[in-house]
Amino acid sequence: MYSFFRPLLFKLDPETAHQLTLQLIRLGGIQPIGFCLRRIFAAPRKPVQAFGLSFPNPVGLAAGYDKDGVAWRGLSTLGFGHIEIGTVTPLPQPGNPRPRLFRMVEDQAVINRMGFPGKGAEAMVMSLRGSIRRPGINLLTGARSTATARRPAAVILGVNIGKNKQTSNEEAVFDYLALLQNFAPLADYLAINVSSPNTEGLRRLQGRAALESLLTQIDAQRKLEQEKLEKHLPLLVKLAPDLTEAELEQALEAILRTGMDGVIVTNTTLARPALRSDHRGESGGLSGGPLRSLSETVLTSSLKKLDGRIPVVSVGGVMSPEDAKRRLELGAALVQVYTGMIFAGPGLIQKIIRAV
Repeated sequence: MYSFFRPLLFKLDPETAHQLTLQLIRLGGIQPIGFCLRRIFAAPRKPVQAFGLSFPNPVGLAAGYDKDGVAWRGLSTLGFGHIEIGTVTPLPQPGNPRPRLFRMVEDQAVINRMGFPGKGAEAMVMSLRGSIRRPGINLLTGARSTATARRPAAVILGVNIGKNKQTSNEEAVFDYLALLQNFAPLADYLAINVSSPNTEGLRRLQGRAALESLLTQIDAQRKLEQEKLEKHLPLLVKLAPDLTEAELEQALEAILRTGMDGVIVTNTTLARPALRSDHRGESGGLSGGPLRSLSETVLTSSLKKLDGRIPVVSVGGVMSPEDAKRRLELGAALVQVYTGMIFAGPGLIQKIIRAV
């Protein structure tokens, strides 16, 4: 089915096409559409234990696809073992000027310079609050409450958090702390994004001193939230593929020293390997097939440096079942896809799960 629709979608501006597909997938959260999609995209259970959570399978959706958490119920019908929504910022922001998303069919790649556009934390909280079955905190009144609305069974929900563009790096911790407080009752895990190339200065937070200071304060707040909610809240840190070996080692040391639960490697890259598309000169983060080799290299280095102390999630250039299988064989606990689904369609998820 996707092979029929893809040429039509690819005639549209990439951002318009993305918003259209997001709204269509959103319908999967409505019965009986969701029931039908689950039947179509059914795949065998292949459970994975990581970060103290039980994932139904090792394949997840990377952050960036559902930035405001509006379609994740529909996305959960496509077979994912986990879905990471966001990146969400405390306040709404428009992101960078359009055009800011470039599809490169010849290279099976995408360049984006989105800049965390979104409706902000409050809108995402309102979208998610009705999906939680377990006890939590009413974020409007501060009172303990138990939500009763539907949450898709089995799938793990992660929320990727980042600072607003206008927030300086010196004050970035306040953005992350506010987001942690907002989403601790709602998420199964949080991913701390310090590696997007599209928010000026953000990647400087990956430096050892800055990262250790940031994560120390986040961990202290996490412990307070865990006591209130009586649950463990895993914290993962997402790193860039463009770090030097020394910078990667220092970032991983900071992550270990501050008690983080895992690492996600990698975000998009500023590097430009040999590309054929006319868009190859556009600024922003490159994802898709050309990122494959670099992402695998960073995964291998991270696994070696961490030596099994915390799990690693691999993302970047996962375009086929073979790519995903290789990442898991290298030692990744989980894999995530995004650009691969743009080119191969949602059936890619089922194919990966059957292959791994």
